[in-house]
Order: sequence, then C-alpha cells, then structure tokens
Amino acid sequence: MAITGAHVIIYSNDADADRAFFQNVLEYPHVDAGHGWLIFRLPPAELAVHPTDGETRHELYLMADDLQETMAKLAESGVEFDEVTDEGWGVLTGFRLPGGASIGLYEPRHPRATEL
Repeated sequence: MAITGAHVIIYSNDADADRAFFQNVLEYPHVDAGHGWLIFRLPPAELAVHPTDGETRHELYLMADDLQETMAKLAESGVEFDEVTDEGWGVLTGFRLPGGASIGLYEPRHPRATEL
C-alpha cells in the first residue's frame, strides 16, 4: 500500500497560540514548512470508526499510558481539564487549546493498534 501516514489538521481561532502549545507545552518535534508554518510529528496513531445516527464528525484524542501523571505534568503549564470519566474501555478527559479547539486525552484499557 502506498499510504505512508496521516496528516491531522486542527482549525484554530489562534493558530500561533496553538502552534506554541504543541511546540512548548507538549514538546512535539516539528518542521517548519515555510514562513513559520509548523508541522508536528505526532505519536503513533490509531483510527476508529464509530456509528452515528446524527451528523458525522471527526475527533482527536491523545493517548497517555498514565492519565493522572500526564494531567499533572500538563497542569504545570496551566492546562485545565474536563471532568475525568471512566468509560470502561479507558479513562477519559479533555482540554481546550488556546485557540479554542477541544482535544480528548485518555488512558486506553483496550488493546492498542499502535503496538501492531
């Protein structure tokens, strides 16, 4: 198969602030595609397809091996989190980027496709 990766796009009301968040808070390595347009290397990823009877949508969740430890580290940089919920398949929370977009964060309890 010729597909070698996926490119995730977050539309933002403050792209510079969100780029700074990924660069300085999450410390994701990046390249400059030109004129300060940063493209970040993401951790290994998974794709799930869920059924819906409503509007279709896309969501972004970052995964952590230890949710509480990750939340504590990010809180040091001022990140505020949604309520933590236990969904059975994982422990889930979320946070907002400076530009307003919501990002999910969870500790999976399901088998991980990233380990295939």
